[in-house]
Amino acid sequence: MTVLRLWISVLLIALAAPLAAVEPDEMLDDPLLEKRARHISDGLRCLVCQNESIDESNASLAKDLRILVRERLSEGDSDTEVVDYIVARYGEFVLLQPTTGGWNWVLWATGPIGFVLALLIAAGYLRARSKAPVKPVEGLSAEEQARLDEIMKG
Repeated sequence: MTVLRLWISVLLIALAAPLAAVEPDEMLDDPLLEKRARHISDGLRCLVCQNESIDESNASLAKDLRILVRERLSEGDSDTEVVDYIVARYGEFVLLQPTTGGWNWVLWATGPIGFVLALLIAAGYLRARSKAPVKPVEGLSAEEQARLDEIMKG
């Protein structure tokens, strides 16, 4: 029974870990603004951790970005204006889901184009291999057959 309690405790701690990044002193008093801030910061990348949103990260830069989001919302900026402001300061890398406009389409298209190219190369290789002349299989010479018979008799 104690093993089960231990596993449940570990599971609950693991599930609560991402929630611990936003500290109570950062939260806004207005629940609607706080909800908007959480929505915005969920789409912003921590520049230190690089694979976490700023809400999930405990890095000091992520905390600064969370505070910045809340300050901009408190000043009356719309969600789009807040994101545009942060992107203007830190670049599109700060977005967890980069846009597909501009030159970013090259990055988005590279994977599918590479996959199609690999399929075409594989198909060409298999087609060329199937059209290659097949060497006839030659049997053993009389000397080789005699030597094999001698080895087999043993």
